[in-house]
Amino acid sequence: MDFVARQTHNQRWSAALVAIFILFFLFIGAAIDYLYFDAFAPAGPVLPFASIFSLGLATVTTLTAYYGGSDMILSSLGAEKLNLQLPEHRGLHNIVTEMALASGSAMPRIYVIFDPAPNALATGTNEKNAAICVTTGLLTLLDREETQGVVAHEISHIRNEDVLLMTLVSVLLGGIAILADWGRRGFYSSRTGRHLSKKNPLVFIPLLILIALSPLIARLLAMAVSRQREYLADATAAQYTRNPDGLAQALEKIRDAAMPFHKATRGTAHLFFVNPLRRGVNDRDGKLADLLASHPPIARRIQLLYQMAGIPQYFPDRSTVRGTTVQTVE
Repeated sequence: MDFVARQTHNQRWSAALVAIFILFFLFIGAAIDYLYFDAFAPAGPVLPFASIFSLGLATVTTLTAYYGGSDMILSSLGAEKLNLQLPEHRGLHNIVTEMALASGSAMPRIYVIFDPAPNALATGTNEKNAAICVTTGLLTLLDREETQGVVAHEISHIRNEDVLLMTLVSVLLGGIAILADWGRRGFYSSRTGRHLSKKNPLVFIPLLILIALSPLIARLLAMAVSRQREYLADATAAQYTRNPDGLAQALEKIRDAAMPFHKATRGTAHLFFVNPLRRGVNDRDGKLADLLASHPPIARRIQLLYQMAGIPQYFPDRSTVRGTTVQTVE
């Protein structure tokens, strides 16, 4: 599958996942309103007030963090502005300029984190105030083509409006958490118990179980959206650089370095090029990893990039790929 087809495929999957997320939120809200507020009863209120209130509260909370959060994230990670007196910083500035021109986007702000762990991230609310940040470990480990691939990946997140998408997901995730908390607290109320006793147990018992599990289900959906955006950013980066090999080789080096970035948290991990917490589940393939990981398996990302470059097979454990040949060591 070439990178254009991969982009189309991932865009469709992302849209489908967000649609499922929205429907799941609406379903949980409707369940809360049905069980506790009789929103859909003939004599009950017309509007599902619980769902509307929780969505509004989650939206206000998330947008407050969203519009003021970029600088807070950079500060918490110890990011510093470029020092153009340093050759490696000038080289990074040139690469970012090239990729901004190739993508047709505005020039983002550039930051560096002085840390040996090779990684990068993009943050900001839109193209005009976006920022790209890389670690000194990445600048030391990667050559120019590989660094170009990583920078193109991060610019792809900006161009593909991934920050806006993940903000929508965060709003829905927060709303579901609020609804689930209401549902759990309301269940222990004696008044609610008498109210539920009048309803069909074949209906309210499954709904209560679903409400209890809804935060976990919502988290899994959010991670699925995040994984699809990583695949899309890889494909878009290959389009900008016309060199998927460079990005694939960068992933190989970062995987082999296996260095965690200790300043990252679970709340910021999804922003990075690879998972900075280096959780083992993110480096595995399979159904369990697909459910639990915030990033796609690195081996899978490498394989797809080499396929875009016209190399049909990739052996993640014992292979060296350069140019158009695969040398397998037995």
